[in-house]
Amino acid sequence: MPSSRRESITTPDGTFDAYCALPDATAAPAVLVFQEVFGVNDNIRELSDRLAAAGFLALAPDVFWRIEPHFERKDESGLSDGFAMVGRLDFGLVGADVTATMAHALSMPECDGTVGGVGFCLGGTLAYLLATEARVDGRGPDAVVSYYGSAVNGMLGSADRVECPVLFHYGANDPYISTGQIDEVEQALGGRPDVTVHRYDAGHAFANFDAPSLYDETAAALAWDRTLRFLDGRLRPS
Repeated sequence: MPSSRRESITTPDGTFDAYCALPDATAAPAVLVFQEVFGVNDNIRELSDRLAAAGFLALAPDVFWRIEPHFERKDESGLSDGFAMVGRLDFGLVGADVTATMAHALSMPECDGTVGGVGFCLGGTLAYLLATEARVDGRGPDAVVSYYGSAVNGMLGSADRVECPVLFHYGANDPYISTGQIDEVEQALGGRPDVTVHRYDAGHAFANFDAPSLYDETAAALAWDRTLRFLDGRLRPS
C-alpha cells in the first residue's frame, strides 16, 4: 500500500510543507498536485494517494503558506474563505514556489528523474504556470494536466513557453469559465499535437468529491481515467 509523509520545501524566504504520497515501488515518476482554493485538504490528499496507488510519487505543496500555513476547508462552505486567500496570493511568489516544488521532487531519491503536474481550480492555473514558468537546470516538466484553471486565459501570452504535453479539462457549464474562454485556450494551444482540450457536461470543480453540489461523478471518472492514461504515457513511455 502507498505510504505518506510530510516534505519540507525550502525557498529563499522560508520553508513550506507538502503532502507526499509514495508508491510501493521506488524510483517513480513524480507528479506535483496543485490544490483548489480549499487548500491541501482531504480531497487533494486522496487524489495524491490515488496517484501513488497508480505508481506515481505525488507531492502536493501548501500554496497558501505565506498567508496561513496549512489552511484547509472541506467543501462549499469554505468557498468564501478560499476566495479570500486567493485574493491575497502573490502569483509571482507562487510561481517561484512551483519551481521550488519541482526542484524538490527531482531531488528526492524516490523520483526517477521525470516530473509532471496536475492541478484543480486554482491549481489548474498553477499547473499551467508549471508548464510555462518552472525550469530546473534548464528543463521544464514532462507533462501537465490542468483542470478548470480560471486564470489561464489571462496568461495565454506565455503559451509559447509551453514545452511539454498538456491536457486541459473544462466543464462546459462552468459559471466561472465561459465557453468563449475555453475557446481562447483551444485557439492558443489546441492546434498543437501535444495539447488536448476536453469539455464535459459539468460545472466548475466537477472532480471534487468532497463538494457534493459541484461534484459530477461521470465527468470526474472520465477525466481521471484520461489523466492517468495521459500521465502514464508521458511519464512512463514504453
